[in-house]
Amino acid sequence: METFKIHTKNKEESKAVKAVLKALKIPFESIEESPYKSKFVDKIKRSEAEAREGKLKTIKTEDLWK
Repeated sequence: METFKIHTKNKEESKAVKAVLKALKIPFESIEESPYKSKFVDKIKRSEAEAREGKLKTIKTEDLWK
């Protein structure tokens, strides 16, 4: 048995590859990878959690450029 990793550029290519594999009755699994590094995703999730908890700082628009 061999494992192939195929890098598609868009959804159209993904659909085409899946259609070919299905037509050939070749079992496959699809794994979506995030374009973002896990460290960055963790920071965003932490920030979202802090915002839900009300731990945020608001800045008035007129104070942005001072």
